[in-house]
Amino acid sequence: MSSYWQSFRGGFVGRWRRSIGVLMSLNDPQWGRGGKNSGPPDLDELMRNFNQKLGSLFGRKGGGEGRTPGGPGFAQFGGGAGLLIALIFFVWLASGFYIVDASQRGMVLRFGKFVEETLPGPHWHLPFPFETAEIVNLSQVRTIEIGSRNGGKSKVPKESLMLTDDANIIDIQFAVQYVVKNPQEFLFANRAPEDSVLQAAETAIREIVGKNTMDNVLYKGRAQITSDAQKLTQEILDRYHTGISISKVTMQNAQPPEQVQAAFDDAVKAGQDGERQKNEGQAYSNDVVPRAEGAAARLTQEAEGYKARVTERAEGDASRFRQIVTEYNKAPGVTRDRLYLDAMQEIMSNTSKVLVDQKGGNNLLYLPLDKLMQMTGPGAGTAAEPTSKPVEPSAAVEPPPSASSRSRDALRSREREPR
Repeated sequence: MSSYWQSFRGGFVGRWRRSIGVLMSLNDPQWGRGGKNSGPPDLDELMRNFNQKLGSLFGRKGGGEGRTPGGPGFAQFGGGAGLLIALIFFVWLASGFYIVDASQRGMVLRFGKFVEETLPGPHWHLPFPFETAEIVNLSQVRTIEIGSRNGGKSKVPKESLMLTDDANIIDIQFAVQYVVKNPQEFLFANRAPEDSVLQAAETAIREIVGKNTMDNVLYKGRAQITSDAQKLTQEILDRYHTGISISKVTMQNAQPPEQVQAAFDDAVKAGQDGERQKNEGQAYSNDVVPRAEGAAARLTQEAEGYKARVTERAEGDASRFRQIVTEYNKAPGVTRDRLYLDAMQEIMSNTSKVLVDQKGGNNLLYLPLDKLMQMTGPGAGTAAEPTSKPVEPSAAVEPPPSASSRSRDALRSREREPR
């Protein structure tokens, strides 16, 4: 053992002397100059000076004690090792410094046991192996996929296949995003927090899907299912003190298994056709029913108007008849003649031709009222041609009786006849 140490020491000291000699020679201003010492400096002397400086640095006095012929002493070699040890010690102490960012928390462990939680800023702890520091990021959003991996590229059937309430199997994939809310529970309360999130989310989703029908999962209730799954997953994680907060649960894909995809597509198409026909029927109903209601309302209003008109007219006729009866009782003849004349006037005003049958004769009098009215109208005298014979001024030309006067005379003569 001693021989091995001597050989190691001799080789190490030799390399040390050569390296120190080269460095000192390059820094020596007398190297290569003429004079008293024209050759290279004495390496033994340089080694002794260097060891003395190291000894004074560590509080030892310089001297030749412990030197061996042909190289530096063992004490001098121990001084260089002390410097190296001091340097290593300072590096070891500096390894205890660490910096915590604003979104992080530092967890200090002493021999594996939690000691304290440090806030953002620079901190120092006893270096390894006495204490260690774990940095936990509280703002980082972590994602766990359920039923697939690598963004849905590879499926995991044992996680994605679930049973619905109507005894159908559905292939569904979810993504769960979470953050750390309690770093102490996140690091020390559970061995594998990510696995805990995966198992808790899968359990919650299976429970929620098992309470819903297949159509509800695929179409109608996707938002409600994700909300319920997030709430139930958070309750499970809080029960196990994982220190994790679920920020969002997203349903990435939901479809029937590949084995029954074709049959399910046919069923979906039939359901869509039924829904379309139902919508068309509803649209037709919305178009026809308002029209029928409007027509019924119009007929009702017309009937009400007709009723009111007839009622008012009947009441007016009854009132007029009562007034006529009163006047008839006062003067029967005059009232009877007046009624007759009014009736004939109303009748004659609505006809253009009148046939008068004279009593006791075979002649039938024809009165073309329309022609007579045209003859007596304005401009009838200008249209007549002048006569060839002059008319004496003393002779008065009587105009022909008008149709209205003749009709009145005929009616009066007919009424004077005995009945």
